[in-house]
Amino acid sequence: MPDHVIRNVRPLGGPAVDVVLDDGRISAMLPAGRAAPDLPVLVDGQGQLLLPALVESHVHFDKTLWTMPWRPNSAGPTRNHRISNEHTVLQNVQVPIAERAGPLIEHCIARGSLYFRSHVDCQTVWGLRHVEAMLAVRERYRHVIDLQLVAFPQGGLLISPGTLDLMKAALDLGVDVVGGIDPAGIDRDPIRHLDTVFQLAAHYRRGIDIHLHDLGELGRWEIERLCDMTQAFGLQGQVVISHAYSLGAFPPADLHGLADRLAALDVAIMTCAPPNVTVPPVAMLRSRGVTVCSGSDGIRDAWSPLGDGDMLERAMLIALRFGWSKDEELAMAFDMVSRGGAKALDIASYGLDAGCPANLLLLPAENIGEAIVNRSLQRTVVSRGRIVARDGVFVGA
Repeated sequence: MPDHVIRNVRPLGGPAVDVVLDDGRISAMLPAGRAAPDLPVLVDGQGQLLLPALVESHVHFDKTLWTMPWRPNSAGPTRNHRISNEHTVLQNVQVPIAERAGPLIEHCIARGSLYFRSHVDCQTVWGLRHVEAMLAVRERYRHVIDLQLVAFPQGGLLISPGTLDLMKAALDLGVDVVGGIDPAGIDRDPIRHLDTVFQLAAHYRRGIDIHLHDLGELGRWEIERLCDMTQAFGLQGQVVISHAYSLGAFPPADLHGLADRLAALDVAIMTCAPPNVTVPPVAMLRSRGVTVCSGSDGIRDAWSPLGDGDMLERAMLIALRFGWSKDEELAMAFDMVSRGGAKALDIASYGLDAGCPANLLLLPAENIGEAIVNRSLQRTVVSRGRIVARDGVFVGA
């Protein structure tokens, strides 16, 4: 039997409806005012915009310095400089991961995100410390959010002895996804790196999410090899390529064949749309059927003090990066932080259809475009049929 109703909201900016909830799921959407009058009202939406909860497809919760005093960025200019600097910074941080990651997750929930994929360092300098901490954080918030964890060999999978054993141990402990990083640029053995990642994924029956920063022709060649291995290992629909900067180095028309192959193999692309490096041509990729999602990447960490985990702000940054301003373009940016993320992360029953979990975001806006532009903090976040945040503040566990 229905147990609550959200009255008078407009799904994705459409006509007003009453959303009937049953045991934490959407039971029905009826024209506004048609739901049974005796149903307890969870929210009187007063005509607000109703959106599915947002999807944060790429973040590093274990690295954040959230809740700590301001720390000037001390990193050098290269990726290896940043990795080394991060080791120095985090070795001197006394605040446990849970006391940094937990408040950041609550902040992200209050902004409307209820689905996350966090990469977790598997490096010999840390052992399993980060993995064990994030598994505990996931357990703490499991009644509110869906949090996928990726075993991430940031310091290299092959060049750092012992890392492969840490990856296996992390997967044995319950980490969800096999990660990788720059098979050529860091590990300097792209085929062996990729084969190792795919062998792990096949053995543990997990998906893959690989950081690929390698630029230009090299990065494009690695994406082609990723496609080869996805097909060879039968992992269609289970591979995400994060960043894929190299795809921005070529005229979009030159990438049609590769885009068609990515779409056929259901290999997703994740981009944060950074302003300082080439980025994948999102509009072209989507037009060819490629799943494209987005994430915050680092938030207030040793790499950068920037970021606040608001995925509506990320959609705005995507629009700025690509010069999008039409309503249909803003809707495309929103898709990257909602349905596109859900598909890339293989999240079942995502959205506003009957039967989907009642994971919802309400805010005052006429449509998706205005929601991205204004980014009102007057947000109500519903997780599995319960209010967990109001007006930008986390209120429930």
